[in-house]
Amino acid sequence: MTPKLKFEVIPMADVPKEDVVALPKKKQPVVLVVDDERVIADTLSMILSRSGFSTMTAYDGPSALQLAMAIAPDLLISDVVMPGMSGIDLAIAMTGTIPKCKVLLFSGQAATVDLLERARQAGHNFTTLAKPIHPTDMLKRISECLTTRETKDKPTPPLAEISPKTAAAILN
Repeated sequence: MTPKLKFEVIPMADVPKEDVVALPKKKQPVVLVVDDERVIADTLSMILSRSGFSTMTAYDGPSALQLAMAIAPDLLISDVVMPGMSGIDLAIAMTGTIPKCKVLLFSGQAATVDLLERARQAGHNFTTLAKPIHPTDMLKRISECLTTRETKDKPTPPLAEISPKTAAAILN
């Protein structure tokens, strides 16, 4: 007998095929998600959108900077290892341009340790998460990161409950 799983399957038709910018709703934290793996970026953006965040998605550093100049994000979530501009370089550029923007970096590659150490030596201490990460854990870290903001007029969004099976299917 096959166990009955309780999780929502997201049709591929619901996944954005191109970069789309939607103006954020008032009082919703704006999160910029950046990953060169489109499926990961789009899926994470959908999870965050359904959890009360306004999201923007980019698949490389330069596109992310363009989006951030149009609408300043409250939080940048970026993969570390990407072609061209690394997530660390993106985070440094983003916090230099938008100082109030919080940063969460994530990576599944051991090579990021050296990159992060060089950034720390240059005075940048970014929070890092290891891939794969369960969406519930990611939402908890995002909520923690945003509640440390100095601006208190934006509410912390509720955490969504996502089953472990959904998480495994999404971020592995």
